[in-house]
Amino acid sequence: MTGSPRDQPSLANLFTFFGRLLASWLALMVCASYGVVASIALRLTGYGGLSQWTVGKAFEWVMGWAVGVEFVIIDEAGALKERPAIFVGNHQTEMDVLMLGCLFPPYTSVTAKKSLQYLPFLGWFMVLSKTVFIDRANSANARAAFDGAVKHMKSERQNVYIFPEGTRSYASKPELLPFKKGAFHLAVQAQVPIVPCVVANYSHILSLKKKLFLRGKVPVKVLPPIHTKGMTAADVPDLAQRVRDMMLDTMIELERQRTEGSIRIEPSSLGTSTAVEERKAEKKKAR
Repeated sequence: MTGSPRDQPSLANLFTFFGRLLASWLALMVCASYGVVASIALRLTGYGGLSQWTVGKAFEWVMGWAVGVEFVIIDEAGALKERPAIFVGNHQTEMDVLMLGCLFPPYTSVTAKKSLQYLPFLGWFMVLSKTVFIDRANSANARAAFDGAVKHMKSERQNVYIFPEGTRSYASKPELLPFKKGAFHLAVQAQVPIVPCVVANYSHILSLKKKLFLRGKVPVKVLPPIHTKGMTAADVPDLAQRVRDMMLDTMIELERQRTEGSIRIEPSSLGTSTAVEERKAEKKKAR
């Protein structure tokens, strides 16, 4: 079914949709190219752990300006300062790369499917910036990647950001796909807290199905950390379900606030100087 004529996007809306889509892809290539150079420079100077955060800021400024979308971070508990930690968030569309740029705290890396490392520009940047690649077709390789991530988190105090849904949902309303348990196994294995990051449904701003791409602000609610000390693998299923329920409830509440016009958006961020000073302090301690 194609829908009624009233449901079809106008020519002007189609032009806007494809124009912003093109702008987002151009911004992606520019930022990823910058990321290759920045990652090499940061690794040579001993700041390799800041690669994805630094390039994330470029995504926030360049792609955010290009498409007119801002993800506004609401972190009332200061949970983004947890380190090391596993950050988990819902995954709606390709524009979540901009969301990560707005959200990422310093010393954070993402996980990604192994095939992405072969992509020009983006893949090169991800390899150089310590992305944890997961081979979903090979459970042994996936476990080895997580083992390496645990060691890296402990030695470098590096955070890891994971989309537990495993793929984009393209949801038209507040909903979540079933959660995979890898993020929760990793948190329990490393005995680090989980920090849920809930992105409000933004299908009213970007919908590939409706050919809709508008300007706007999207709230991202960072929930208080959930500590895993003392937990074992047996606790993982309940932990994953608990986090999913919390995130879904928050998504529904954010949607209610949006439709009622009662949501209050106040941006927060972590500055470059803070991250660099923190790294200098760590080097002094090491001496």
